[in-house]
Amino acid sequence: MNANSDIELSARLDDAGRNQKLEFLREVIKLISDNKSLLIFKTIFLASGDSGDTGENLRTQFKLTKKQYYSRMSRLTKAGLVNRQKGRYFVTAFGRVVYDAQRLLGSAVNNYWKLKAIDSLGVAYDDKVPREERMKIIDLMIGNPQIKEILLSTNY
Repeated sequence: MNANSDIELSARLDDAGRNQKLEFLREVIKLISDNKSLLIFKTIFLASGDSGDTGENLRTQFKLTKKQYYSRMSRLTKAGLVNRQKGRYFVTAFGRVVYDAQRLLGSAVNNYWKLKAIDSLGVAYDDKVPREERMKIIDLMIGNPQIKEILLSTNY
């Protein structure tokens, strides 16, 4: 093999890895976009394995057939969002990050019109507006500290 073919092979492998990551991300987003799967995921997160809820209780609570329930649990497990230990489901470290990101996204949706107002004022990205002024306006309009941090970051 010559150097060009090595570079070409490396580029193909990089593309394949990137495509796998994008496919995995798509699957995770698709999974938490399903209302019932998201409700199950949130319930497991909030219960942290301490709840007396069994699969049967969750299944009847969300009006799912056994197949629907176990299919969703299987997908949550395969995606690495939850893990089963001693008959109880727990949210994994990856699941906690996804849960937090989903909450942040929900907060952004709830603040959509405030964010649009900030955009229309040009406050978030106009370097001509002093930082202190930007901070005051964003602080008055947005309550979520993570969203504030994002808007006030220098990379915006």
